[in-house]
Amino acid sequence: MAAHDYQTQAGRLLSQYEAVPLERLLNEAQKLRADGHGRVVSYSRKVFIPLTRLCHDVCGYCTFATTPARAGSAYLSPNQVLEIARAGRAAGCREALFTLGDKPELRYAAARAALRALGFSSTVEYLAHACRLVLEETGLFPHVNAGVMAEAEIAALRAVSVSQGIMLETASNRLCEPGEAHFGSPDKVPHVRLEMIEAAGRQRVPFTSGILIGIGETRCERIEALLVLRDLQARHGHVQEIIIQNFNPKPGTRMASTPAPTLEDLLWTAAVARLIFGPAMNIQTPPNLSFEHFPKLLDAGINDWGGISPVTADHVNPEAPWPHLDRLAEATADRGLVLTERLAVYPEYVSDVQRWVHPILVPRVLAASDSCGFARTDPWIPGSKVAPPAALRIQAGNPQTVSAVLTKSQSGEGLGEDDITRLFAARGSDVEDICGAADALRTNVGDQVTYVVNRNINYTNICTFACGFCAFSKGKLSDRLRGRPYDLALDEIARRVHEAWQRGATEVCMQGGIHPNYTGETYLTLLKTVKNAVPEMHVHAFSPLEVTHGAQTLGLSVSQFLERLQAAGLGSLPGTAAEILDDEVRAVICPDKLSTHEWLQVVEAAHRIGLRTTATIMFGHVEHPRSWARHLRHIRDLQERTGGFTEFVPLPFVHMEAPIFLKGRARKGPTWRETLLMHAVARLVLHPLVRNIQASWVKLGPDGVAQILRAGVNDLGGTLMNESISRAAGTQHGQEFPPEQMEELIRACGRDPRQRTTIYGAPADIRRRQSFGAPPLADIVLTPPRRPARKGVEARASAMAGMPSGTSGERRH
Repeated sequence: MAAHDYQTQAGRLLSQYEAVPLERLLNEAQKLRADGHGRVVSYSRKVFIPLTRLCHDVCGYCTFATTPARAGSAYLSPNQVLEIARAGRAAGCREALFTLGDKPELRYAAARAALRALGFSSTVEYLAHACRLVLEETGLFPHVNAGVMAEAEIAALRAVSVSQGIMLETASNRLCEPGEAHFGSPDKVPHVRLEMIEAAGRQRVPFTSGILIGIGETRCERIEALLVLRDLQARHGHVQEIIIQNFNPKPGTRMASTPAPTLEDLLWTAAVARLIFGPAMNIQTPPNLSFEHFPKLLDAGINDWGGISPVTADHVNPEAPWPHLDRLAEATADRGLVLTERLAVYPEYVSDVQRWVHPILVPRVLAASDSCGFARTDPWIPGSKVAPPAALRIQAGNPQTVSAVLTKSQSGEGLGEDDITRLFAARGSDVEDICGAADALRTNVGDQVTYVVNRNINYTNICTFACGFCAFSKGKLSDRLRGRPYDLALDEIARRVHEAWQRGATEVCMQGGIHPNYTGETYLTLLKTVKNAVPEMHVHAFSPLEVTHGAQTLGLSVSQFLERLQAAGLGSLPGTAAEILDDEVRAVICPDKLSTHEWLQVVEAAHRIGLRTTATIMFGHVEHPRSWARHLRHIRDLQERTGGFTEFVPLPFVHMEAPIFLKGRARKGPTWRETLLMHAVARLVLHPLVRNIQASWVKLGPDGVAQILRAGVNDLGGTLMNESISRAAGTQHGQEFPPEQMEELIRACGRDPRQRTTIYGAPADIRRRQSFGAPPLADIVLTPPRRPARKGVEARASAMAGMPSGTSGERRH
């Protein structure tokens, strides 16, 4: 669009906006913010690193730029940079904001000499070095405001910074004329800055820009600048934030006597920015530049406070101290909003991190972010012994933005995908409301917390699949990974079944890798082995993937094979291999596994012949809340048709040894907030069709279980005896949770423990008595796999048997 066209459009909008009372304008801006960001107002916890205060320009309002004589050193040294960054890291900062003058080497011989002494030819080259140092030594994410740069310089900095920025300030050339704010500042010419912002878009750099008001521009010129930025965003999608910054006069500058814009003018401009950019854009106004009036800025529809430092001053505006974070949170909460920490790269760009962040930095960003792209703010991770954050004040009370959705769920009305996604995005008191509502629904089931005494038997860890999340299975390179491959002998399986029965178990849960030599007959043999050892033992076995594999090898339909398994003694199926029932996610984490439709088909077929199943979800890796919503909808829809699910089991992703995490392509599991919400939202979505919501003690640990029982959970799964899959992934919570400890924990939470069978019946009294005071488990034998069979009789015999019969192997506790 030509400059004249921007001016014409800006004039029309100015007439429109000025005809509206300010209060109404602010209300419209707040509605748009709510549509785009809900109750969330974000900020970045940063440390301010002024690499150099020398500058090519001489803006009429600036006290940041100085001369070599006053600066002392032209540049901070690498040690000084690291000292500031380390102090920031110690204070919990995540962002290192590099602010510096614009190409001082073009103006000052002292700057050129200092760069030569440091071993660099330009300020940007030294900046890239400093960013790399901070990133590697402290883990802080650099965000750079380096003035006008060439596209090649932008590209070079992309590898060492997660975001960049430059304030457009104004689109008016008039302010570069004699006597105006930008006279004598060649880098403030609007088209020069706009060309750089365009270049950043071509380089896919998440970018910050905005306008500076009160430096002599008109309101019409402000709107013109915002329109130009909006068009740049429309072309490239890279403008992550628009800052509306108010000028404050400073002594000793050419504009010291220029009056600052009024608070009302600032509010008007911020609200107009929201109206121009719409609900999705991040609009920021620095709180420290409005002093004690900063809470009112929220009335203008902003959704971000910018970078707040608990360590360093705002070196550009040293007279304006940052508000304390507690004060910021309090002011935000007073307006019914929730202060939420973000990274230097905004959530929308984290959610599409492969596109917007340099590949070198992607693993760091994923590890630091939650499922919505905000910062992880607590140290808890699934499977670790780090305690979750202090318990929420769970209470069903006065829900705010989620009240309508909660009302629908409590009535048993099915929630739509958008409703569920909204619940998963909840923060602050909304999380308490959701957990409270879920626990209120849980009381319909009762105050008992159930569990089953069982044993896991993972008969082989050899697998032809290569799921990115799995640290248990062994493939062609297995000898180099997490222990050795094994393929259990039948007599070892029988021994474990008999031992479990002697220790009070009513169930064995059997799953394994998709062994290349296994056929459907192998799975039938496994069942017969269990039933021959202990006829009364309930066999809970075979994921939908194993069922599909067995059926294909025998040339049977899934239903036909399930009927054969049922006749051989299969009692129920674990609803594993579901991971996330969203094919976009499955294409990343398990591309060769069953599709969503195929998984649902197998489970429905099982339900149709009377086999009950569980339903699971594995969350916290590469997926997002909308994927969770789709998953829950699939489970509810199938349950409405068949009624075959006994329980829903959220399984937090344990990242420590997972290949997809080690390759830098996944997050560190869900946050504690997300874990609470998954259990609570599952209760709300699946009510009243699925009565039982289970928590995994292996993933959560005792402290986590104690909290999660107040979020709609009524079951703790099995005692397990030999848990191995989660331990292979890195969990630290052991392999068995015996009944004595299980019941002690449940009672400590104010609930009543009850042993159950797999399908939620009551076990015989003798089974329950035998489960207490059970002797220690004997050493297990991990039978090594035999070498691939040769052609001929040996190969046919192997295919028929499907299992080794020997007993020699590696013993483990």
